[in-house]
Amino acid sequence: MYIEDLKFSLWADFIERDYLDKEFRELIESKTINGATSNPAIFKNAILNSPAYKEQISTLGELSPKQKYEAVAIFDIKKAADILKPLYDVNDDGYVSIEVDPFLCDDSEGTIVEGKRLFAEIARPNVMIKVPATKAGYIAMEELVACNIPVNATLIFTKEQALSCAKAFEAGAKRGNGAVDTVISVFVSRVDRAIDATLAQKGVDVALSGIYNSADIYNEVEKLGVEKCRTLFASTGVKDDSLPPHYYIENLLGFNSVNTAPVETIDAYVQMGTKEKALPISDDVIKAHFLKVKGAGIDIDEIYAKQISEGLQAFKDAFQDILENL
Repeated sequence: MYIEDLKFSLWADFIERDYLDKEFRELIESKTINGATSNPAIFKNAILNSPAYKEQISTLGELSPKQKYEAVAIFDIKKAADILKPLYDVNDDGYVSIEVDPFLCDDSEGTIVEGKRLFAEIARPNVMIKVPATKAGYIAMEELVACNIPVNATLIFTKEQALSCAKAFEAGAKRGNGAVDTVISVFVSRVDRAIDATLAQKGVDVALSGIYNSADIYNEVEKLGVEKCRTLFASTGVKDDSLPPHYYIENLLGFNSVNTAPVETIDAYVQMGTKEKALPISDDVIKAHFLKVKGAGIDIDEIYAKQISEGLQAFKDAFQDILENL
């Protein structure tokens, strides 16, 4: 735990082979991070841009592009899981996430089969299978949890998505041997990037919509109280130079939560951020802000739907780029 009394965890949203051998271990030893996440875009940047992968890829011969990708990704996930295992052994998270093929986002059975296969092939208890929060995804999440597989529900922008995930986790736990660790990954900064230019023109405060939406989801998840289920704040890197680089960590600091962020964002928070609790934010404050957003002519539900669609497509594009280059 980065902040023990808040049960607040920091996870690194980054995987790359050389990094795992160096900075990753240092961040763990300094008790800065206690977990890690990955996604197709992160693996794309690592596999296509880092020389650390060339030797292994050259040995994979006649394998299909997807098999080559999985061989490389699984190697890294195993390494990260092994480095994190001492934390897992003392119930201090210690999880690393790997995402299923994003092209399976509307295929519940395909997601279930792949999630089970990846978990079995990696063969580490401290691995979370990452599943997009779609209708097919909820079905898969329930089945994976029923099989005692930890799940990271990803690409969440709405309360409806988050609560559907939490209920799937709860149903899976009832069918299986009890609850396993799960997280609900709420994407934060993408909301602000989508609407802040319009809000600024209308005189509405910017860089708040992503935080208030995430805080609203956090409040609802906490109320539901699903065992071993936490809200995870993702997409917390800052693209706007007018904001402090640790802005989305500091302003979403809450009990029983996780923040996964780029390494440079984590470094900035450790150096400059406070450890004062920022959540919960009251429902009245959240509602007042989104009334202003509506008054600015923005249909926030339409924005969320577009972000979900674009997020899925971005993961598919990154995955396709990997396959084409392998």
